[in-house]
Amino acid sequence: MNRVRMISTLALALAVPALLAQQKQPMPKSKGETEALQAVFSTQDPDARIKACEDLLTKYADTEFKGLVLYFEAVSYQQKNDFEKMVVYGERAIQADPKQYPALLMLAKGIAQRTREFDLDREEKLTKVEKYAKDGMELAKAAPKPNPQITDDQWEQAKKEYIAQGHEALGSAAMARKNYDVAIAEMKQAMEMVPDPVTMVRLASAYDGAKKPDEALPLLEKVMAMPDLHPSIRQFAQAERVRAMQLKSGSTAPAAAPAPAQVEIKKQ
Repeated sequence: MNRVRMISTLALALAVPALLAQQKQPMPKSKGETEALQAVFSTQDPDARIKACEDLLTKYADTEFKGLVLYFEAVSYQQKNDFEKMVVYGERAIQADPKQYPALLMLAKGIAQRTREFDLDREEKLTKVEKYAKDGMELAKAAPKPNPQITDDQWEQAKKEYIAQGHEALGSAAMARKNYDVAIAEMKQAMEMVPDPVTMVRLASAYDGAKKPDEALPLLEKVMAMPDLHPSIRQFAQAERVRAMQLKSGSTAPAAAPAPAQVEIKKQ
């Protein structure tokens, strides 16, 4: 299961205990709200899910699930590759529920990957990335298992998925600052938790930025040897491999484009 789908599934899991009426969990206040929540959680199509979220928030403005529903709406826009609306609804989610760590980590990763060296507001965005990532990771580390049907091993792996996003966001922020040693350290932590091919390409890019092509090349070869690798990931791995080979031979290499965040969405 890829990260986006894992995140959506776990967000649903966060709502299940409430629907089962466990203590100290949010509760739907009526049968109509319960049905509206079920519509949000059961819908797979992002456009249909966005409509279900808006319908629920319009009809049940006082819902205790506001933060979670807004997060689901943000995920839906992420699946549609609409970054601006993903940020809008992600930030609305954490305003409604400051402990909504999946939204914090999604925002950190998305903003970091779209911040560039010469952006006029680069430091403002990267400061936000660092806060979202660190807050999200701390909340994820301490998060209790949301559903007794999830095994301890499944929950530990799920938390690794979340925490890996935070490290990857911090790594991308360091890349934007050309702080390659920090980027390498953060990307390595992310990869050790979740050996995702996109993260591996980004780690290789950090090694190339640090003029360490001998560290980058084995990673890129491993990625390109993966069966059923998404064509977009293969394209960026190939471009980074060319860069690494040029660095190794002493040639002047043009900077390879970073693997875009959209790759992970397209892998669904």
